[in-house]
Amino acid sequence: MNGPYGPGGYGQPPRPRFTPPMYGPGYGPPMYGPPPKPPVHFSHGVHRLHLATAVINAVGVVVIAFVLGGYSLLLTQTPDGVALALTPAVIARFLVVMLPVTAVAAAIGFWIWWSLKFWISGDDLVVETGILRRRNRRIPLAHMQAVDVVRPLTSRVFGLAEVRVELAGGDQAETKFRFLGRPMAEQLRAELLARAAGLPGHTPEAPERPYWRVGFGTLLGSQLMRLPVIGALMLLVALLAFGVVFKELGVLAAALPVLLGLARGVIAPLVMHTNFTAALSPDGLRLRYGLMETRMQTVPPGRVQAVRVVEPLLWRGNGWARIDVTVAGYVGDRQALSSVLLPVAPRDVAMRMVGLVFPGTNAEAVPLLPAPRSWLAPFRKGEAGTDDRLFVTRRGRVCRRLDVIAHARAQSVRLTAGPFQRLLGLGTVHIDAPPGPVQVAAEDRELGEARAIVESAAGRAHRARATDIRTERWAR
Repeated sequence: MNGPYGPGGYGQPPRPRFTPPMYGPGYGPPMYGPPPKPPVHFSHGVHRLHLATAVINAVGVVVIAFVLGGYSLLLTQTPDGVALALTPAVIARFLVVMLPVTAVAAAIGFWIWWSLKFWISGDDLVVETGILRRRNRRIPLAHMQAVDVVRPLTSRVFGLAEVRVELAGGDQAETKFRFLGRPMAEQLRAELLARAAGLPGHTPEAPERPYWRVGFGTLLGSQLMRLPVIGALMLLVALLAFGVVFKELGVLAAALPVLLGLARGVIAPLVMHTNFTAALSPDGLRLRYGLMETRMQTVPPGRVQAVRVVEPLLWRGNGWARIDVTVAGYVGDRQALSSVLLPVAPRDVAMRMVGLVFPGTNAEAVPLLPAPRSWLAPFRKGEAGTDDRLFVTRRGRVCRRLDVIAHARAQSVRLTAGPFQRLLGLGTVHIDAPPGPVQVAAEDRELGEARAIVESAAGRAHRARATDIRTERWAR
């Protein structure tokens, strides 16, 4: 059986394994460790979060209470001012106030844990919340856009994980299960993906084939080899040199924002994308990354709406590129955290990934026509082209961007023209995808050509959707 991302036996019964004879050295029943636990089937019975969730919620309430005023109970007034005094009377006063707060926090944590239940019913994920007032939410698995397993640093210490189910529908479309034991979280992810594909819930996890791993040296070099970062580093060095030469400490006020900008532009991507690996599997693209907070992101086939291949000026000497994507369901901060398909990779690797996202296509083979030069954008290098499967645009000289969208993913096609464009007889054609970092547009085309592009793209999108054999249950 061949999956959307290559050969795989997902959904097929496992092959029988060779059983060695029960005699001779090295054979016999396992002698170490307890027997493995049977897998959890979420379609059987009602399931809850890990009990440690109640403890984590209670600790959070206690910490907030301590920060807001609990610490002041440990302070006493002295002739020299307010000081910390751990006398028996002060400790007794602190315990008299904080012990009831702790009891209330424990009750709140247990209430929150007990009030959330979930199970799989047929083709729906059912989430029930509340005790006095129950709320029952049914989530069609066929509309699931992505499943992420997130492990913040604190949860990794206790062997816990958070499962996030992304749906198309905005800020309220995300469903979180915080927290589950790590084995249970991975089993929930596997069962959700299997049922979303139209397979039985007890189907074993789909095999994966490693595609690319980003080394730390390459990741660090790619972050440093960017013009804004180099400019900020030069400015920081100049400010510090000025302060040392002229003994002026006031430059620190200007150097601090630059330093914070460098931390945001270099350190944050390093922490986020360290140990980045991409793998191909019949159940979707699997991405694993993160240093402090590890994340395993699984995007089922057909959920990527648009792709952008980014090639900054200094990267092109090494042949590097980055892939950004728009995935329906991610919005706001979640979109910013989950919009990178490859942080840095050789260009040929990136282009092969585009062909895997849109199977049977070759974005580089699409003929591109340049836009007419005008005083409105004298240095802009804009090109656009289309074939029966893709609409492709390329623009930018300093930072080159190749935007790709499949006609079957186009939500609408529209033509816009600003006042200066109308004076020059130009317009911009937008091939709309769901909201995201990648929005495909052919800029500054002659109005006659732009209208022809709109008619052609609308017709191709209609035909692509009519002949698209992709179903919600892609494994069928």
